[in-house]
Amino acid sequence: MAGIRLRYVLVAKKNRSRNAPSAPTEGGVSKNAPCPCGSGKRYKACHGAAGGAGVFVARPFEGLPNECDLVAMRELVPSATASVTIKGYETTPVQLGTLLPLAAPAMRRDSGQVWAGLQVQHNFGDVSREVAAALLKALEADESGIHGLTENPGQGPRLQDLITDTALTVTVHDGFEWWIADVEDKEGLEGALQQANAAALPTARLTSVEAAYWTSTGSKEHLRWVMPENEDALLTALARLHAAGADVLVPGSRFIGMFRAHGLLAPVWDLPLGTGAEALEEPATAFKKALDAALADTSDLTDEVRSARAGLASRQVAIR
Repeated sequence: MAGIRLRYVLVAKKNRSRNAPSAPTEGGVSKNAPCPCGSGKRYKACHGAAGGAGVFVARPFEGLPNECDLVAMRELVPSATASVTIKGYETTPVQLGTLLPLAAPAMRRDSGQVWAGLQVQHNFGDVSREVAAALLKALEADESGIHGLTENPGQGPRLQDLITDTALTVTVHDGFEWWIADVEDKEGLEGALQQANAAALPTARLTSVEAAYWTSTGSKEHLRWVMPENEDALLTALARLHAAGADVLVPGSRFIGMFRAHGLLAPVWDLPLGTGAEALEEPATAFKKALDAALADTSDLTDEVRSARAGLASRQVAIR
């Protein structure tokens, strides 16, 4: 499940040139590229096919509050929650979670709470619509239980149509104790909870900037920062900082590349062991200030910046 076990794999230049994609489609996906839905098929044989799996939405959380955090909860963070208010169900406590018990798409709890899981893979082409459909099933249910999708939600409502909040508070958890926070009788649940907790990588959200997450794999530490800016402009700004040697967060850290997730770009840094999240707060604030200045810089690119940009473009990382 995404966010539980992650590792980074640098994509070699020779592999990209050997597997050079055809011209991109309207959604930004090349016809011969793997379908972003994760089916394993080529896009032209899946969501890009006439009468295929459905319309693929490359940026499904666009327009939602905390879009970057929702992308991180979907792809990076093992255990996190965010309470939301749903139109027409304002009195019902609703919570988005990274991963729910039994990998449920959505749940109505005995306590009356309703939960929806962001990391469930339905592969109908629009994550926002898929989560919304499962959430509505749980909201409309008369009894507690697990609720999911058995068919394409079609043109049903999306999260953008349901969530009325203007900002979300994302809480990152050390484990999955929140699974049983509303349960009075916890007997017999400890084993499953321990197993889930053991698989969750230590993760923390920085408080000084938006959607930047520190994590430790045990042998390595990383900072993964989901950013909302236009990809081309962001790549140029990062190149300006890289050429100036201004992309080092803390001594010994290294900017290793970027990955793309749900239409957004996320730079990744390797960090020295023992760095921790707290030590990144001030450096991240300073880097964000420098990045904003670089984004606003409209001067011509120097040869050094052009070279840095080409190098950064080749340093794509993939989540596995």
